[in-house]
Amino acid sequence: MILYVVLARLVRGYISVFGKTLAVACVASMCAYAINDHVLKIFFGFPSPTEVFHGARHGFNFWTGSDHGSFPSGHMVLAGAFAGVFMRLYKSSIWPLSALLLLAAVLLLVGDWHFLSDIIAGAYLGISAGILGGEGWAAHTARSNEREGPIR
Repeated sequence: MILYVVLARLVRGYISVFGKTLAVACVASMCAYAINDHVLKIFFGFPSPTEVFHGARHGFNFWTGSDHGSFPSGHMVLAGAFAGVFMRLYKSSIWPLSALLLLAAVLLLVGDWHFLSDIIAGAYLGISAGILGGEGWAAHTARSNEREGPIR
């Protein structure tokens, strides 16, 4: 997506507001996912449902996890951060994106890929990161518009 936005900028000479939002959403979701997989999953050390089924202890095993752990759900972090940016910058997208995130949560639960706690924590982390990224972008564009002053 980011490559597409950069390519559009090179070809057209500018990026639309939606294109910029799309790029910010992609970056926010990648950053949140990286922090989740390389820090939080290792810290919490929570096994996946399959590992629990095969005898692993169902609980936190602090500092013994891997990036293949279950808590928080990386799928929900990725999707939540992407949606969070749009939720912050386009208020009308809150309900449709919430419905899509709920559908994703149900599929992750029914597919037995995650526990409910994994999904809730991942959604919270992802949406929070996305809203933070959207807020940062809104502050940046407001500051840029202030510096430019009125158009003459």
